[in-house]
Amino acid sequence: MARIAVIGAGMGAMAAAARLAVAGHRVVVYERTETYGGAVRRFERDGFGFDTGPGLLTLPAVYRDLFVKTGKEPLEDRVGLVQVDPSSRHVFADGGEVSLPNATRAGVVAALDEALGAGTGERWGDFLVRAREAWDRTRRPLLEEPLWPNWRVLAGKEPYPAVPHKRLLRTRRATTLAEAGAWELRDERLTALLTSHALAHGLDPRTAPASAAVLPYMEHAFGTWYVRGGIRELARAVYERCLERRVEFVFGAEVTRIVEKDGRAAGVELAGGTVAEADHVVADVHPAVLGALTERPLDGEEDVRAEPRAATPARFTVLLALRGAPEPGVAHRTVVHPADPDREWDFLASPGGDEPPTPTVTVLRPDDPALRPDDGHESAVLSAVVPTGAAWDDERTAARYTDLLLEAAGRAVPGLRDRLLWHEVRAPGAAEEETGAPAGAVPAPALAAGEGRFLHPANSTRLPGLYRVGGWSHPGGGLPHAGMSGALVAGLIVEGPQFRGSQ
Repeated sequence: MARIAVIGAGMGAMAAAARLAVAGHRVVVYERTETYGGAVRRFERDGFGFDTGPGLLTLPAVYRDLFVKTGKEPLEDRVGLVQVDPSSRHVFADGGEVSLPNATRAGVVAALDEALGAGTGERWGDFLVRAREAWDRTRRPLLEEPLWPNWRVLAGKEPYPAVPHKRLLRTRRATTLAEAGAWELRDERLTALLTSHALAHGLDPRTAPASAAVLPYMEHAFGTWYVRGGIRELARAVYERCLERRVEFVFGAEVTRIVEKDGRAAGVELAGGTVAEADHVVADVHPAVLGALTERPLDGEEDVRAEPRAATPARFTVLLALRGAPEPGVAHRTVVHPADPDREWDFLASPGGDEPPTPTVTVLRPDDPALRPDDGHESAVLSAVVPTGAAWDDERTAARYTDLLLEAAGRAVPGLRDRLLWHEVRAPGAAEEETGAPAGAVPAPALAAGEGRFLHPANSTRLPGLYRVGGWSHPGGGLPHAGMSGALVAGLIVEGPQFRGSQ
């Protein structure tokens, strides 16, 4: 039995802790805040409840596997997992809109043809076929296996089979997601639908590789799911599973240093000077934070950089308490698209100027009695991706951006401002307090191609006994990816460096 110290109680950390405890190890989790879940939090006021982090779940199989492997129990015995239908509603700048059914290609094609015109559905369906090919080519190395030592093979050739695009005397193939949308979908609304999937993860579609096509494909193929009571209930279930497997949690415990002995990680030092010895240390923290905890470089020139190579955006969120019941058949998720997406992308890449652009706004309206005081009210969450470099702590900046979100959301929620009882603004600084990520930055999933700029550092490090877990490590950000990182770290510790993932 090995002693394992885990830094942070995020979803990836808890997934690793539960698996390691089942393997017979003694696991202690040190969390600097007073609760678990990382970014998966809940805000409550006056009988209203809100998910302040992720609001929906894709790839639920990741957490189903966790519960089976750590207790031979279905996930659904612990949480109410329901498939959202429609998967999403999209409101476009020209006033048009479409609601997309969940996990049915034929249904999506028919819905697009009816809403946007004949032929649009077929073009989107053909794109999904190509996206599936990119998924099949990259799924194992990007999600199910530790990052390959020769990771550069993932950084080079583009796995998305782009359609040749002929213009004048030249023939080109899309290398970015924006090019794939413009050249292959040939409809601004379809392009907006496509690029919004990248933008939701803080990726600029003009620089994100075409392999980002796997992001909408995952939703299409595996569905979009909601946990009754909010996604925080999933965090609670994973936390309780850890407790059942005798994982120990120490809250309010800030780790200030990773202790080394004989050239390997040997424990953690807490604020106040207490040292907890360990045979392995698992860190669920931002790369900059991890670097400050160690006394040596964790990566070399041949490794994927520990620091993100591109600007990492955050999320600006507004929680709404609304009077009146939601209209019948309301979509759980609506994406409101701006008229000028290039301005938004420019703002994300280089924030500045006095007037921020109208953003792409995601409106979550879970019709869940657990999140409202009674059936005469509704809770809703508005969010937009924002650059970490802007002055979000400035009250005027936050107020102006809140107005932009409310204005956009008004196109999706009838009578929004008249129904508004109160709202709570959560600028990126709130996420920084909860997760420790500088400026509240949110990691994106790992992607192939793009010269490796969209990969994440490996789960193992150059310091023996120290491992990375969670969204800032391979395979990247998002609830399913965090769960996968936990499985990878547990495999590396239990089976050693020869571990190559589940078969």
